[in-house]
Amino acid sequence: MIKQVLIGVLCAAAVLTVGILIGHFGITKSSNSAPSWVQDVVKDVDESFIKTFLSAVDNIQIEKNLWELTKVPHMATTRGDEQTVQIMLKRWQDPETGLDQAWREEYMVYLSFPDPKNPNKVTVVSPSDTVLHTVREKEKLSADQNDTEVVQPYAAYSPAGHPKGKLVYANQGKPSDYKLLNQTVDLRGTIAITRYGGAGRADKAINAAPYGVIGVLVYTDPLDINDGRMSETDTYPHSWYMPPSGVERGSFTSQFGDLRTPYLAAKEETYRIPVENITGIPPIPIQPIGFEDAYKLICELGGEAAPAAWQGAFNCTYNFGGPGFKQTSVFNNSDVKLDIFNYEKLKNSSNVMGVIRGSVEPDRYVIYGNHRDSWVYGAIDPSSGTSVMLELTRVLGMMVKQGKWRPRRSIIFGSWGAEEFGLIGSTEYTEQYYTKLSERTVAYINVDIAVFANATLRASGMPSVQNVIFTAAKQVSAPGLDSKSVYDNWIQYSNRTSPAHGIIPGVGSMTGAGSDYAAFVHYLGITSIDISYTYDRSKTNARIYPAYHTAYDSFDYASKFIDPGFFSHQAVARTAGNILIRLADSLVLPINCSDYAESLEDYLKTAVDLYQHQLQAKHISMEPLKRAVASFRSAAAHLDQVIRTTDLANEIPLKVRGINDQLMLLDRAFLDPLAFQDKYGYRHVLWASSSAGKPTFPGLADAYANAQSSDQASDWDKVHDHLSVLSQAIEGAAHTLVDVI
Repeated sequence: MIKQVLIGVLCAAAVLTVGILIGHFGITKSSNSAPSWVQDVVKDVDESFIKTFLSAVDNIQIEKNLWELTKVPHMATTRGDEQTVQIMLKRWQDPETGLDQAWREEYMVYLSFPDPKNPNKVTVVSPSDTVLHTVREKEKLSADQNDTEVVQPYAAYSPAGHPKGKLVYANQGKPSDYKLLNQTVDLRGTIAITRYGGAGRADKAINAAPYGVIGVLVYTDPLDINDGRMSETDTYPHSWYMPPSGVERGSFTSQFGDLRTPYLAAKEETYRIPVENITGIPPIPIQPIGFEDAYKLICELGGEAAPAAWQGAFNCTYNFGGPGFKQTSVFNNSDVKLDIFNYEKLKNSSNVMGVIRGSVEPDRYVIYGNHRDSWVYGAIDPSSGTSVMLELTRVLGMMVKQGKWRPRRSIIFGSWGAEEFGLIGSTEYTEQYYTKLSERTVAYINVDIAVFANATLRASGMPSVQNVIFTAAKQVSAPGLDSKSVYDNWIQYSNRTSPAHGIIPGVGSMTGAGSDYAAFVHYLGITSIDISYTYDRSKTNARIYPAYHTAYDSFDYASKFIDPGFFSHQAVARTAGNILIRLADSLVLPINCSDYAESLEDYLKTAVDLYQHQLQAKHISMEPLKRAVASFRSAAAHLDQVIRTTDLANEIPLKVRGINDQLMLLDRAFLDPLAFQDKYGYRHVLWASSSAGKPTFPGLADAYANAQSSDQASDWDKVHDHLSVLSQAIEGAAHTLVDVI
């Protein structure tokens, strides 16, 4: 009996030992074969992949893209525009180099066109209505440029009309210009000629109407675009300068998005406001003309000489106008007449969208966009950017199709429609997908005009992304300077001193609505970047590349005078693509809150220097704003330290996700829908447009300038109100960066 018990005990012990051994080795083996998602979750940006990407970006492919995109004019909603839609869809649906998915998004939008059967006319007419001079209706084009689809120069959204009156010169059409002119000349019933720059296109007419001006002409002065050059032998096709007959077209509206569906996506069944309720468009007819005709008109004007600051490149004195022409002029006692036949119509416009789905966080989006439509051939604006985007998607799409790469987060590509009419395609997209984009978008990258010229990089963006721009620029060789990076070249042309980083390149701010980043920044509060290559400001005073919005912006112009060899296009593609990959693949988003704090401190110092003394006299304290900025600096430093000192690759995924959400949502915290009630679409309290021209908080600067001008108690109350808006927005943003309660 005892023997049997001992045998039983020994057998049980043996079974237990075997079980322990099996369990031990079984667990060890199991721990070494963790699910694949465990490795995916901690995946970070792959530097070797970035090198592969950089080497694959091909300047010749970009050149071929541009040639294909600029064969015909492609103004929004025209046949040429539809051809570019099909190009985008074909490329993005290619089985070898395409994206995961591509489709078109359609909107019914309110556009303005000239009547081809009744071309707009500008004439000088005698008292008996004899035509003494007719302004050129179309630019002087070579046979290969003179496509029947080239649209006559016109001002989109100018009303039709036939005003006739004495001519006056109003400089840039700013409020101060009309105010000064009205002190010398009775402006009632006059036609004003203005030059581009200084004020928005529509504002040149909006500012004129209260003084009784009944029509406006606008031209590009050679001093502002051509460094004074005026002759045909000094201009395109002999150089990059605008020819005498060149005319800058444009959208003459001060708002962005479809004008009849504010804050709503312009779908076919969407409610539309009555046309008479549209704001921000010219109340009187306005028409752009070339400087060859402006020269003939301005140099014949009578009246007193305009101030020195109003003088341009013409070899005559720019006079105010009598109103009207000199007594010695062949145009003496004559009027200028505008016959404008523009019409408005609802038209179907398409965005083309594409996506590469993320492998780990598919519900987090990095969006890369560029508009597709142009005024005529649009080689630089916008097709330089479209050519770059097509090359990025070719390289990245090929990597995805070959199974060599898939981003951590989803990448959405947008080819926006009808941008030239007021950033319509991108704005309608943000309005349609407002909730989803607000909750899920990490960043937006905009590359509109990829290359203005071939001297140096130019970038604008929220301060929090300046470091990722710098990182990318350091890895790309500058065009024609293989021993120097884009970053090293850039810092020679534009730089500033940072308390934290020393001398760094200057990164512009995202104020105003110059391109498709506008709705993402101002309406959605999404961290954004705008990037391009540009010219050496020490060598030209051109306010933009001279063929801008003219029929001369062609493949020939781009390939001969803007970027021969397309190496600057390649540098932009490499830099923007590098940024895109880092935003899509980094374990922790490359967004730096302390850099944001530095910009807030700069804004604050300027505001204190400019406004504090006067505000104290009005019993308005800036202390809440000072405390808010200090609070933001403290919170930013805390979050940066958490990121820097924590081994996030070995933390639970939710902690990384939480930190990334804090970074992603930072700019949303600066949104206040009531901060700018007089400015459509502007909600970001730090980056709204401003007319004050001060490097500080835009709403505060405008409110202060208005109060200082009027000295009304109600206007000083508005200054106090905006100070409170600012202080609480910044304080609120700081609270989003600290640990959860």
